Amino acid sequence: MAAAKEIPYKIYLKESEMPETWYNVRADMKNKPAPLLNPGTHEPMKAEELAPVFCEELIAQELDNETRNVPIPQEILDFYKMYRPSPLVRAYCLEEKLGTPAKIYYKFEGNNTSGSHKLNSAIAQAYYAKNQGLKGVTTETGAGQWGTALSMACAYLGLDCKVYMVKVSYEQKPFRREVMRTYGASVTPSPSMETNIGREINARFPGTTGSLGCAISEAVEVAVGTPGYRYVLGSVLNQVLLHQSVIGLEAKAALDKYGIVPDVIIGCAGGGSNLGGLISPFMGEKLRGERDYRIVAVEPASCPSFTRGRFAYDFCDTGKVCPLAKMYTLGSGFIPAPNHAGGLRYHGMSSILSQLYHDGYMEAISVPQTAVFEAAEYFARCEGILPAPESSHAIRAAIDEAVKCRETGKEETILFGLTGTGYFDMVAYEKFHDGKMTDYIPTDEELAKSFEGLPKIG
Repeated sequence: MAAAKEIPYKIYLKESEMPETWYNVRADMKNKPAPLLNPGTHEPMKAEELAPVFCEELIAQELDNETRNVPIPQEILDFYKMYRPSPLVRAYCLEEKLGTPAKIYYKFEGNNTSGSHKLNSAIAQAYYAKNQGLKGVTTETGAGQWGTALSMACAYLGLDCKVYMVKVSYEQKPFRREVMRTYGASVTPSPSMETNIGREINARFPGTTGSLGCAISEAVEVAVGTPGYRYVLGSVLNQVLLHQSVIGLEAKAALDKYGIVPDVIIGCAGGGSNLGGLISPFMGEKLRGERDYRIVAVEPASCPSFTRGRFAYDFCDTGKVCPLAKMYTLGSGFIPAPNHAGGLRYHGMSSILSQLYHDGYMEAISVPQTAVFEAAEYFARCEGILPAPESSHAIRAAIDEAVKCRETGKEETILFGLTGTGYFDMVAYEKFHDGKMTDYIPTDEELAKSFEGLPKIG
């Protein structure tokens, strides 16, 4: 090994060192995220208006822009201890193979049956639903990680779980679907013929392969129309980024133990849960003027909300029944191409991350999916982990950054988020290996047509 391993391959925190509070980055933002708006009146949504859709405590977290540290209930901490703290890994093998002077670290969130970071918020949202005395919850899922995580959390707490899975993923990832069913969830391909919105979308777009926006609309319709149920979401919302801050808090604590300060922090970006969770405490330092970091969001070129979207109020769902959120968006009617292999297929981005990006606190790049899978394969051969396609966007950017360091001789410390494993994504890997994967990138004309549907707000 070329480098002296003064730092362990894996840095583990003790259970006693786990964070006991979530960090709310909004408390340190000078420009707060714009409020959710009522789609009918265009006035800021009040808690009582959100109550038919979301759990009461989650609404409070969603609307709280001031509380910096939110205590994690003991029951959630106890559940976390089944798979947390997750390791911070020094990628020695990847560094050596690249011949780079850069030091590369990744926070690995795949050490649980759901295979991803999504369980961090799933157990929190299920816990609050259970505490409210609800019978069950509804949700959407894209690639399947969120649906899998929520089905696990609901099984643990004895809640019913109804999942609307984007149709193309439902068909491409039958094993992910079966894991959800193993944990007791019902899984329906979306758009379906079971809901009013599903039937309408199928009529408007015959043969559509679906989108997260479609699945959200269906899940919300069922939640609102079924007594004892509420809707929960795996990304985008403020509450989700709050729960996922456990990722960044653990990563920072592990780095601090060895006096390591990252120069560049990289995360994949779809709706924002992974990226927001990883960067939160580092962004907090940046916002407070305590330390500077370069923070990079990496999104798919086939669904480029940051890099080609509009910063505007938009519907959170295709059926236009959800509140309006101000975010970087491609338009609520945008549906990614069927050859889009992973998750990261939401038409918009977290309002928190959108505001931070708009204010210049972070940057964003988009990458085509064949380059993403090239990086995934390279990483798997070096580090021994088969990465999820979503995470591999961050891997692609981290490798490119490390190669730049090799060319310039600059010794950077790179941190990226490895959201989970790709063992349920083998159809996508098969297409890549067989040369059947293509790089679809929406045209300016396609995006312009989608932007026409943006609501006219003030």
